[in-house]
Amino acid sequence: MAKDNKKPENIFRKLARWFVRFFMGVKYEEKWFFKDQKSDDSVPDDSDLIVSPGKQAFQRFTSRKFAVVSVFVVLIMFAIVFIGPLFMEKYSDSYTEVTLKNLPPNRSMMKVPSELKNDIKMIDSYGPFTVGLSNAGKVYVWGCKKIGASDATVAVPEEVENDKIAMVAAGVDHIIAISETGKIYGWGNDRFGQFGRSENSINSPTIEAMPEELYNNGIDVAHVKKLTCGYQASAILMDDGKVYIWGNKQAYSNMDYFLERENIVDIDFTLNYIVGIDSKRNSIVTGTKGLYAMAKTSIGGETEKMFTFLSGRKIVEITAATSSICMLLDDGSIALSGDFPSDSIDVPVIPEGEQVVDIKAGNYHYTCLTDKGNVYSFGGDHYYQAQVPKNLTGVSAIYAGSFQNYAVDSNGDFMKAWGLKGFLFGTDDVGADIFERVIAGGRITMTVGAVAVIIEVIIGVILGCLAGYYGSWVDILIMRMAEVFSSIPTIPIMMILTSIIAQMSFTTNERLFMIMVILGVLGWPGFASITRAQILVARESEYVTAAQAMGVKERRIAFKHILPNIISVILVSVTLSFAASMQTETSLSFLGFGVNYPQPSWGNMLTRASNATAAKNFWWQWVFTSAILVFTSVCINTIGDTLRDVMDPKSSNDR
Repeated sequence: MAKDNKKPENIFRKLARWFVRFFMGVKYEEKWFFKDQKSDDSVPDDSDLIVSPGKQAFQRFTSRKFAVVSVFVVLIMFAIVFIGPLFMEKYSDSYTEVTLKNLPPNRSMMKVPSELKNDIKMIDSYGPFTVGLSNAGKVYVWGCKKIGASDATVAVPEEVENDKIAMVAAGVDHIIAISETGKIYGWGNDRFGQFGRSENSINSPTIEAMPEELYNNGIDVAHVKKLTCGYQASAILMDDGKVYIWGNKQAYSNMDYFLERENIVDIDFTLNYIVGIDSKRNSIVTGTKGLYAMAKTSIGGETEKMFTFLSGRKIVEITAATSSICMLLDDGSIALSGDFPSDSIDVPVIPEGEQVVDIKAGNYHYTCLTDKGNVYSFGGDHYYQAQVPKNLTGVSAIYAGSFQNYAVDSNGDFMKAWGLKGFLFGTDDVGADIFERVIAGGRITMTVGAVAVIIEVIIGVILGCLAGYYGSWVDILIMRMAEVFSSIPTIPIMMILTSIIAQMSFTTNERLFMIMVILGVLGWPGFASITRAQILVARESEYVTAAQAMGVKERRIAFKHILPNIISVILVSVTLSFAASMQTETSLSFLGFGVNYPQPSWGNMLTRASNATAAKNFWWQWVFTSAILVFTSVCINTIGDTLRDVMDPKSSNDR
C-alpha cells in the first residue's frame, strides 16, 4: 500500500485533498473524494460546523476591504508589467527621439481641431505639435504647445489670429507664417534666430539672422513657391529659384552654400543638412560631397549611383525626413536617397497605370498620393505612422506630421489620420515613452524582488529548520553565520559588489541575475531567525512527541511535520520581504549601482529625473514612476500585514 502511495496519481490526489480541506473544509473533501464510501450513521453530520484553517483565514481576509483592494491592485500590476510588454511590439530599451524629448502627458497630437476639419488648406509638423491653416486664412495649432523648460509656446499669437494667413510651416520648436499681405510672423523658440532679428542673432557667428529686407518689408507672397522649417531653421523659396534661409548654422553646417542662391527648384531640411534641387544640373545639391550620391527607386528596387539613375529622368519635387530624402520624378515614380530608418525599407511598388502626384515626409516616414486617390506610407513605423488605414480611397490631398499623417478629400474635409496620438505619461529626457518604460521597468523591478525573495526563503527556511530542530552546535553555527550576514550593511555592500560586477564582461541579463543572487544571499538571515523561532516552539508539541515515539526520522519530522505547520508565518514574511527587495533594487538603481540605462527599472527611471530642472519643469518624469512604486509597495505590505493578522487565531477580526 505504501508503494502505491508513491504513484503520481496518488500524489496528485493527496495534494488535491489537502488543498480542498485547507481552503474549503472537511465537508467538500468528503463529498468530492469519498462520495462512494458509505458514511457511518453513528457519526452525526456536523461537517457544516467544521471550518478549515484556510477557509477561516480567507473569510477573515476578505472581510477587510482595503486588503482585498490591495490584492487586486497587485494582481493588476503583475498582469500589466508581465503581460503588457507582449503588446508593445515597437518598444525598444534604447529608443530615443530628440524631437519628442520632455513632452508632458498628451493624447491630442493627432486631434485636428473641429473648426479646421471641414476647411483644410494645409497641415505641417516637424516636432511634437502640428500647425494647420484653413482656406479662410486662420491658423490652428494642436499637440504639445509648450517648448521645453522655457516659457516659450507655439500657441497662436493674437496678431496672427487677427490677420489672414496665406501659408504656414512648423519647425521643431517654432512656427513661421506669411500673411496675404506678405508680412512674416514667427513665434515659439527664437534662441537660435529661427525667426526675427534679435541682437543675439545678428551678432552671433553661429546664427544666420533673418534677412533684414524680409524682417522690415515682408515678402511678395504671390511669388513664394515654398515655405519650410527644419530643426531650428527656416527657409523661403521663391518661384524664380532664389532662396532665403536663416537659423542655427551649427545645426546646418551647409547653410552658407544656400544663402542667396538663385537656381533652386525645391528645398527641404533633414535633421543636419539642407537639401535642394539644382535647376541647371537636375541634381540633388547639399554643398557636401557624396552625401546623396546613391538612389533607390520603385522601378526595379535597385540602388545605383544618382548620376546614372537620373539619366533621362527629371526631379520634380523633393521632401526630406531626418536622414533621407525622397524624390518625385517626372514619370510619376519616386526614389529614395540617404540613410533609411531600417535596412528593410523599400520604396513601394506603384501599380501599373498609377502615378505619384504628391509626397510628404515625417521624421522617418514618407506618405505619397497617386492620381487614383490611393495613399502609400513607408519608412519608419515606430508609432504605426507607415500603416495606411484600410479602405482609404478617394483622397485628394495628404499631409504628414513628424509621426502622423492626414488625408483630406477634394472639398478640404478631413478624412482620416494615423500615427502618433501622444504619450499617456509623457516622455523623458531622450524622447522615450515613460508609460512603456514604466511597464518594462516594473517587470525588471518585480522580477528582481521575486527571485531575491525565493533565494532568501530557500536558504533561510532550510537553515532555520536545521538550527531550530537539531539545536546544539548546529544551532550555534547557523545562527552565528546569520548574525554575521545580518551585520553586513546591505546597501553599501551591494554598491561595492555591483560595481565589481559592472567591470566584468557580463551581459545585461547576467548582471541582472547576479544582482538577484546577491540580494537573496544577503537577505536570508531574517527567514532563518523566524523559522528557527517557530521550530523551537513547534518541536515541543504533542504531535512531534508522538512522531518521535513512532520512530519517524528526525529529518522527516522537521520538514514534513513541523514546517507545514509554520508555513503561514513564512508566507507573511515572504510578502513583506518581496516589497523590501523591490525597494532595495530601486534604491540601488537610483544610486546607479543596480540596473543600468538603457534597460529600465523604476529606480534608474527616477535617477534620470533627479535634477532640479526635471523636478521643477518636467514633473511627469518622476511623479508617475514614484507613485506607482509607492502604491505597489504599500499594497504588498498591506497584504502581508493582513495575512499576519488573519492567520493568527488569537487576533480579532476588528483589529
